[in-house]
Amino acid sequence: MAVVDELIRVEDNGSISFGNYLAEEKKKMPEFKVNSDVYYVKTFSEITRLEKNGKLLLEAVPGAAVHNFVSTDKKSEFSVEGKGDIQITMELEPNSEYRVVVDDFIMGTVKSGLSGKVAFSVDAGANAKTVRLEKM
Repeated sequence: MAVVDELIRVEDNGSISFGNYLAEEKKKMPEFKVNSDVYYVKTFSEITRLEKNGKLLLEAVPGAAVHNFVSTDKKSEFSVEGKGDIQITMELEPNSEYRVVVDDFIMGTVKSGLSGKVAFSVDAGANAKTVRLEKM
């Protein structure tokens, strides 16, 4: 896997890949349309952020490359790579509990508050990690 040079793209399977953690300066794609949805991505070495129709989907600090991102009301799944430990924030369904699975290892659960935000860390050192959040 590698950074997404075009900042965001739709894969053949319909998933989305985005992010360039090697960029030294902020790069933005303010209007990337997929069907009736509008995505916004901001990425560089310090942060990668993806929004859909004005709502946060995923934010990674420091920046990351996210591949094959798919999110439904029951599950979110993607691969992430970057430099070391990455703090990930996602906006999911409010007041819900999610199981966090990294490379098929259950890391535990996270609970979303009224805003629906959850936060967790992934050590995405030398190899990309596959992350899955499952609504409980």
